[in-house]
Amino acid sequence: MRFVFISLLLLFFSSVLQAETGDQHAQAAARGLVGAPAPKLVLKTIDGQTIDLTSYYGKKAVYLKFWATWCVPCREQMPHLKQVYEHAGPDLVVIAVDVGFDDTVEDVRKYRQAMGLKMPIVFDDGSIGEAFHLRVTPQHVVIGRDGRVLFVGHEANAKLDAALLAARTSAASPGTAVAAPDASGHDDPEHVANLVVPTLDGTSFHVDAQHGDGHPTVLVFLSPWCETYFSTSRPALAASCKAMREQVTALSRDGEAHWLGTASGLWAGKDDLLAYQREHHVTMPLALDDSGMLFRRFRVMHVPTLLLIDAQGRVVRRIESVDPKLPDELKALAANQPVSQQN
Repeated sequence: MRFVFISLLLLFFSSVLQAETGDQHAQAAARGLVGAPAPKLVLKTIDGQTIDLTSYYGKKAVYLKFWATWCVPCREQMPHLKQVYEHAGPDLVVIAVDVGFDDTVEDVRKYRQAMGLKMPIVFDDGSIGEAFHLRVTPQHVVIGRDGRVLFVGHEANAKLDAALLAARTSAASPGTAVAAPDASGHDDPEHVANLVVPTLDGTSFHVDAQHGDGHPTVLVFLSPWCETYFSTSRPALAASCKAMREQVTALSRDGEAHWLGTASGLWAGKDDLLAYQREHHVTMPLALDDSGMLFRRFRVMHVPTLLLIDAQGRVVRRIESVDPKLPDELKALAANQPVSQQN
């Protein structure tokens, strides 16, 4: 009986810690955002509608919910989003933003139909998430009628409802909107130059592969929770993440290439990545892309994804599944020979 009680107690505290982790990610997103003028953004819905958020600032409150079809708490909170939209009235704009991470527009359309969602839905390429410091799903962002960010949270609870009410009843004096980060100014995603990434151990990794030895570089885009979180809902994806990790772990030890594992900051922090490194005995350097800059720059929307970069800094191949030919291709790159462009 004592063992059962202790087990139940551990399960309880485990669920509490998981809930707190979501809140902690949301609180991290809120820092530097709440109280600031909301970003200037023009959104495009999955139906082709254009939404200029700036046109609402100073006139209406705006509620953005970041979510994903694979996200369990997002799905659990969807009835709340539907209710808010149905009772929004003329002074509140409600927009659902799919984070675009391991989702497709078709997945979103199917879910919309199944749930009967009527609000505008936007499929993010990462730029909206960057502008609103996306760190977790779901993430709620409430912008007051004055055009300033009023609230950022994770749970659909009384705090969110109070923020929505306050946003609608606040004075409609416009704040000064700030320009969103410009992703168009990044370098060509098929060629790397002068890109330096800080790693978990405090060193700098030069992605341009100018190491002087002629060896290629491999960027491994991953998520430390892919294998566990998707094990039930998307077992094929979880298996792909595991298989890729095992292949990369083996290959990264043979010295044929320079390796960098890059983790999305969505639902992950430094401690999560360090735990992943310890658990799986990962020896390649790891970096946390908490702003999503590297994922956006290289247009990575799925994990796992590998980018092969030759010694001249050119991206010569993108791989999204385990490839038995990868060892031979790395040897060919190291010998300065062309590789196949097929996935």
